[in-house]
Amino acid sequence: MKLSAAKRATAFLTDVMRGAAIGIAFIVPGFSGGSVAAILGVYERLVGAVADIFKHFRRSMRTLLPIALGMLLGASALLFPIRWGVQNYPVPTVTLFVGLSIGGLPVIKERAPGKPTARNFAAFLLPCLAAASLALLPSANHAEGFLYHLDAGGYLLLFLVGAAAACALVVPGISGSMLLLIFGYYAPLISLITGFLLEGTEPLTSLLVLAVAGAGMLVGFFAVSFLMRFFLKKFPRATNFAILGFISGSIVAVYAPFARSALTMGVWGWVISFALLLLGVALSLGLLTLVKRRGACPHGK
Repeated sequence: MKLSAAKRATAFLTDVMRGAAIGIAFIVPGFSGGSVAAILGVYERLVGAVADIFKHFRRSMRTLLPIALGMLLGASALLFPIRWGVQNYPVPTVTLFVGLSIGGLPVIKERAPGKPTARNFAAFLLPCLAAASLALLPSANHAEGFLYHLDAGGYLLLFLVGAAAACALVVPGISGSMLLLIFGYYAPLISLITGFLLEGTEPLTSLLVLAVAGAGMLVGFFAVSFLMRFFLKKFPRATNFAILGFISGSIVAVYAPFARSALTMGVWGWVISFALLLLGVALSLGLLTLVKRRGACPHGK
């Protein structure tokens, strides 16, 4: 039975609004766009549309187009507030993101029940140390405008970082924007996008940077999908312990670029940061509670 034009328009606008909520969650480091999609009842539709895009292209696009449009609008709405927060109050802003990540840890632990074995402990420890060591990399301390001056190697690295960020669409509990923050690309990308939208700063370079990052995310999404399906099927507990370890270690790497700001921050800055940490944990736990009530379990951001 075909829907009337009015009902089709209503359904389209409803999906745009759902997409906007997902986009807002997607751009905030530590928050799960997949959880929001599950709460809004579109997660399974999204996953099915992506899985069948080559088999049923038109039907998949009818599902994906309004949601993708909404995600673009929702993400755009937060670009400027996030840029302002990272530039003016970096430590409190990043601490809110960390709280959102910490609040999402229980759902990953639930996927690895029972007492940890030596192999699972190793699966936790090695990614934890690897993530923490990212704080020592020069890429974690990029200057804000470095994306305007990339050479061929810089664009290749940007592509690989985009591919890594695509893990968020596949790997349970990992936030793509949080990975960008760890690698030192989150704030520069936000600044580049807002500069392009507000002032038209270096439009060709900006579009090239976004195209390379987007291509990396697209390739990474499909590549990581196959890997994660294999590991989660063959080694589910060890894989989830590895995810726990990576998120735990990443907290150190997230703060590395803002160490100087943390040292010069006054008492009230620490008080506000602690309050935002608790707020982030509460928001993330509340989101997971809503997901459980709907009986849905998203697998990524």
